[in-house]
Amino acid sequence: MTFKNRIMRKQVELFDIFQETLGKLDGNGILLVAGDPPNPMTIGWATIGHIWNKQIMTVLVRPVRHTFNLMETVKDFSVCVLPDQYRKELNICGTKSGRNINKVETCKFTVEKCFKAESFFIADASIHFECRIVHKHFLDPTTLDPGINKRYYPLKDYHMVYYGEILGIYSDK
Repeated sequence: MTFKNRIMRKQVELFDIFQETLGKLDGNGILLVAGDPPNPMTIGWATIGHIWNKQIMTVLVRPVRHTFNLMETVKDFSVCVLPDQYRKELNICGTKSGRNINKVETCKFTVEKCFKAESFFIADASIHFECRIVHKHFLDPTTLDPGINKRYYPLKDYHMVYYGEILGIYSDK
């Protein structure tokens, strides 16, 4: 795991980086990071909103993923928005399992400890969110739209939805 001197980051407001973050939620720019040692997983599904009088980010993880096991043992996680030049690394983090390889080393990512959470973040990211898990639940197939169920869950491998209170959002800009 590579650590370096803390790069300059400033805390930013949610709507300052909202468009950039949403623009990357197509599997081309966002990593969910959990565990120690940290394991990054490419995500394309997430929401950002306001629930329980808190800013919340939800992330979805299938039980077959190594990250699921990690998320079940931690209190917090980070979500890292990477610049466009990291497409190869994002592909690795979305197709390879952390059970079999150390994705941080393989991708030559630099990691740092979060500022307000116990987790790590990818320092190569232009933006990162630090989130504390406040709720989780499996998607309920009995209340899921039948078209979504048929298209995304033919194997009945329903996601766990993790609700993370956003503790801080940081940018290198």
